[in-house]
Amino acid sequence: MNTNDMKYNTQERMLPLPEYGRYVQNMVDYALTVPDREERQRCANTIVDIMGNMFPHLRDVPDFKHKLWDHLAIMADFKLDIDYPCEIVKKGTLGTRPDDIPYPKSAIRYRHYGRGVQELVERAVAYPEGEEKKRLVLLIANHMKKCFLAWNKDVVDDQKIFDDLKEYSHGAIDLNAEEVHLWDQKMFVQQRKGRQGKHRQKNN
Repeated sequence: MNTNDMKYNTQERMLPLPEYGRYVQNMVDYALTVPDREERQRCANTIVDIMGNMFPHLRDVPDFKHKLWDHLAIMADFKLDIDYPCEIVKKGTLGTRPDDIPYPKSAIRYRHYGRGVQELVERAVAYPEGEEKKRLVLLIANHMKKCFLAWNKDVVDDQKIFDDLKEYSHGAIDLNAEEVHLWDQKMFVQQRKGRQGKHRQKNN
């Protein structure tokens, strides 16, 4: 066997859409050479059906067929003269960069609590006085303790959580560890181990 006659993919031209493979690309290249328009149309329809059969799990995705026709046009470098059943993507729009998504740039005081805790504390401060507010504050404090343990994986004193809560609320929420008791940290550890166990069972 003469190894000089062997061709490798690295020696072939790059595929515009590698997920469809070189055989489908060869079909598209052949369709470009078909002189009869009706025959070329039938060829394109067959290629799209083959492309769809390669990803049967995506058939229920909205506009799946539309995407296939877009991909056919891309693989043909928009030179395939057929009657497309839908408006295909424009060649000039393929390289355009989407608009940047605005990202909040406000600083997070303690990263282990996250931005959500800051917003919860602000709402708790504005909440009307009463039993519901007390329960809300207690839930926030317990959540802060869970976040602290998840980040640091160490022991934490309830008073530390209360001090951070007081700082977040600018002194509006002032709890005392001698009067208010948070959940025992063993509960958080057990919850974390339970989730990890379920995750391992699922993977197995």
